[in-house]
Amino acid sequence: MTLKSLFATFCIVVLFICLPSMGWAQPGGPGGDPDPQVPLDGGVSLLVAAGVGYALKKAHDKRKENKLAAEEER
Repeated sequence: MTLKSLFATFCIVVLFICLPSMGWAQPGGPGGDPDPQVPLDGGVSLLVAAGVGYALKKAHDKRKENKLAAEEER
């Protein structure tokens, strides 16, 4: 595992750990709901997971394509 891929993996893990804690709305004004924080979870986390999966697949396909092109040049 190269340093670049290790750093990218670390960043993704940190992102997934920090995002849920940042996904809360700011508290409302006085006299509002006693529990003003609204979680922005559910569909958003599924969309993020799907996006990451799609990006990983595209990166894998590109790497595979480059490897085949390099082998054909030999």
